[in-house]
Amino acid sequence: MITLLEAAGAAAPQMGGNWSFWIMIVAMIAIMYFFMWRPESKRRKEMEKFRSGLKSGDKVITAGGIYAVVKKVEETTLLIEVDSNVTLRIDKNMVVAAPVPAEKK
Repeated sequence: MITLLEAAGAAAPQMGGNWSFWIMIVAMIAIMYFFMWRPESKRRKEMEKFRSGLKSGDKVITAGGIYAVVKKVEETTLLIEVDSNVTLRIDKNMVVAAPVPAEKK
């Protein structure tokens, strides 16, 4: 028959598991850094470089999927031409890419 004190002693946590807990926490943070934060930071820097390098005449694609040509670049906005005599003023942050040129056959 097991007494109450013996049962309480058997269920007591062992000391020494603390190092493995901290190693797992550090490993998870390192994995998140290398697979999530670092690539996102690189992508954000490249996008900022692309947006700051826009000039009149560049072809762009907006976040809404509109293909346009940049007519005028201002500090935070762009004036883009969508069709002949159709211009829109958009925020620079809404430009997501430059169209990929189609390959010649």
